[in-house]
Amino acid sequence: MTGAGRVHNFGAGPAVLPLEVVNEVAEALPDLMGSGFGLLEVSHRSDVFQNVIDSAEERVRRVLSVPDDYHVLFLQGGASTQFYMTALNILGDGGKADFLVTGGWSQKAVKEAGRIGDAKVAWDGSAEGFKSVPDNGDYNIRSDADYLHYTSNNTLFGTQFHHLPDSEGKPLVVDASSDICGTSLDIPSHDLVYAGAQKNLGPSGVTLVILSPWAMSRIGEGLPTMLDYKTHVSKGSMFNTPNTFGIFVLDRVMAWVERNGGIEGAIERNRAKASLLYRELDRTAFWVPHADSGSRSLMNVTWRLADESLEPVFLDESAAAGLGGLKGHRSVGGIRASMYNGCPIESVEELVSFMKGFESRHGQ
Repeated sequence: MTGAGRVHNFGAGPAVLPLEVVNEVAEALPDLMGSGFGLLEVSHRSDVFQNVIDSAEERVRRVLSVPDDYHVLFLQGGASTQFYMTALNILGDGGKADFLVTGGWSQKAVKEAGRIGDAKVAWDGSAEGFKSVPDNGDYNIRSDADYLHYTSNNTLFGTQFHHLPDSEGKPLVVDASSDICGTSLDIPSHDLVYAGAQKNLGPSGVTLVILSPWAMSRIGEGLPTMLDYKTHVSKGSMFNTPNTFGIFVLDRVMAWVERNGGIEGAIERNRAKASLLYRELDRTAFWVPHADSGSRSLMNVTWRLADESLEPVFLDESAAAGLGGLKGHRSVGGIRASMYNGCPIESVEELVSFMKGFESRHGQ
């Protein structure tokens, strides 16, 4: 357990938050920053909340090194809305976009973009079971493509880009939902970044969007109001009532990251956690990791048991041992341990210890 009644949470999202942040949120529920208004009750038009959202944006810019001429938005609808919204704003009728399809989420992104323009799959890992991401040179970008889209980390299959995809000079769009702020991400090399908050940034219900001047210049006229990035840029993410709770928690998470070594500290901790778990998976044939070694994710580790009939037993016994959220995605099966920023290394140590014991009890 990681606190009174708390499990070691390996869920893929909404994911574990740093306990310090959970306690800060609890203190703010009845009285936010001495205002007398509870966190869930404060007006988004108040000076109190304006200070919160300003702080959140400033921290995002500092931690992620966002250029001054890029816009930062806190939207709603999750990455699933962004699959369509990005294309609606920067692709437009007659536009062309190429996609690196490395999992279920990028498959959905292609489908939604295809409602707007010409969305083409430049690389597809489905035939091999999404065990890897492509190397540069494994795909070709159309000379007249408007941009290249990729998903930086794939939660379902446990793969991750450890290099910047070569877009052959085209603008880059990235869905960074599950590894933003937990791995290196060169914001200036991208023209549009979007990420659901519920993995590394905070709770569900907030979507971070970062837009370059190029992206803003692509936006046409006559778009639906709520799906037009210009609407939200002009109103500072408060055209309508935003997720005030989620933005406050995101600000507190980013403050926690800053107190604990910034993005470099987060990367170092995540590498240590992943290394610990992968060493155990590679130690014995009892476990069967899914992802190819060069594409392994630091955020989501996926594997099967050599004897797949033992997987329900593993999940039952691990839950009884206080290890939660280990069931693989319903479309994939198996086991998955998500180790986002809020997951302490002590939780991974407990998991590895349990795995050793499980193998000794059930191995041949």
